[in-house]
Amino acid sequence: MTDNNKSIPALVTPDWLAKKLTNEDLCIIDASWYLPTENRNPHAEFHSEHIPGARFFDVDAVSDQTNELPHMVPSECEFSSAMTKLGLTNDMKIVIYDGHGLMSAARVWWTFRTFGHHQVSVLNGGLPAWKSQGHETLSHSAGDSSHQTTVQQTFKARLDIKLIRSLEQMKSNLDSPLEQVVDARPPARFNGTAPEPRQGLRRGHIPGSCNVPFVELLDPATYKMLSPEQITTRFIQAGIDLECPIIATCGSGITASVLALALYTIGRTSVAVYDGSWAEWGEPGDNPVATGLISSSSNISRLDSYI
Repeated sequence: MTDNNKSIPALVTPDWLAKKLTNEDLCIIDASWYLPTENRNPHAEFHSEHIPGARFFDVDAVSDQTNELPHMVPSECEFSSAMTKLGLTNDMKIVIYDGHGLMSAARVWWTFRTFGHHQVSVLNGGLPAWKSQGHETLSHSAGDSSHQTTVQQTFKARLDIKLIRSLEQMKSNLDSPLEQVVDARPPARFNGTAPEPRQGLRRGHIPGSCNVPFVELLDPATYKMLSPEQITTRFIQAGIDLECPIIATCGSGITASVLALALYTIGRTSVAVYDGSWAEWGEPGDNPVATGLISSSSNISRLDSYI
């Protein structure tokens, strides 16, 4: 019998998850998402290979379809409906993973928390770590249909506005800075020396923001989150006061969530994400843009163009 009142950690290991695969109150989510330039189809890969019992969360489909910006947070009603179709309920514990190791899973972790569901974790190292430790995977063709449900479940979302920031709020913070802004993009994009992967966007960053590239918080070999001590050091080196409020931003709200997750692991549980991020701020217009070189110990690697 499981204890629904006991919280699960923000990050879990493959061995931890393997021991709990048969728990009835546990739901596993594959939240893989890739750039078009990677020529990878996350839904097809899920059908080919996934953790037993996993259900597929489509990052682009579970979003505000009326907004031209990429994968923006949907309404409470839309998220409730989508999660109900996945067979989720509010008393479930949820573990999320992705095919990179740790990237888009953090975005879905943050999304669940934004909609009031806090019994949610990320599999540290994702599917690569699961496989490297010898745990089995299944394909849809092998008969695993557990990501589908025949019994109607109900999920009720309640938006927590404290964890999300809008363009208007970011402008207000620029005029009267009360929250620190941390950008997860690579230094060259933050500094404005490299072009944005989305055409038409200006180069640079939100004035006054700091740069902590999300890959600097991950082990470059495994894409697992670094230790709390290493995470703390990296943010302090970037000039972040960990006792003051923080907003995370990036290119489109995906990797900003990696920053939010990393900060959560060191006790900063109320970090907000600017949902529109540079895809919105960097559009042609009058939003002020800063450029210029900064010091960085960057460890940019295979995901250095991520948004």
